[in-house]
Amino acid sequence: MKFLFNGLMVAVLSLSTSVVYAEQTTSTASLAQSQQALIDLFFAAARTGNQDVMSEFLKYGFPVNQKNHAGFTGLMIASYYGHQDVVTLLLIHGADRCLRDHKGNTALMGAIFKLEWSIANQLRQVDCDVQAKQTGQKTVREFAKVIGQEQQLEKWIETESQQK
Repeated sequence: MKFLFNGLMVAVLSLSTSVVYAEQTTSTASLAQSQQALIDLFFAAARTGNQDVMSEFLKYGFPVNQKNHAGFTGLMIASYYGHQDVVTLLLIHGADRCLRDHKGNTALMGAIFKLEWSIANQLRQVDCDVQAKQTGQKTVREFAKVIGQEQQLEKWIETESQQK
């Protein structure tokens, strides 16, 4: 009888362990889904230029340099879509202008691609090309040449240097 009781207890304990493990796995998956939903919301706010939502994220400590599945940051997205107020907000909160996506592009390159020259002025205050040369990635000039904006970039740089 004692053998049967011990066997039954082992079965009950192993079953309860399986239930706890299943709950933890479900809980972990649920947490991962919640985190991904927050990341998606952050990037949607950057894409649409929703400065209020971006401010709330940053106020509560959301990582300003968070990357999405393509390696984009909020700064890259806001720059590409022309949301200068969001770009300014992200820079104030310490966004790294020199981070690169999975294809090696920076926020400045996205702004140039979309001809967002006022945003490019903000982003160009830090020279990321030094780092690009060290790592073998494209410089801004090389990128502009690839997308057919080399002359426009040169005009912009010349105008910028005359204003200083």
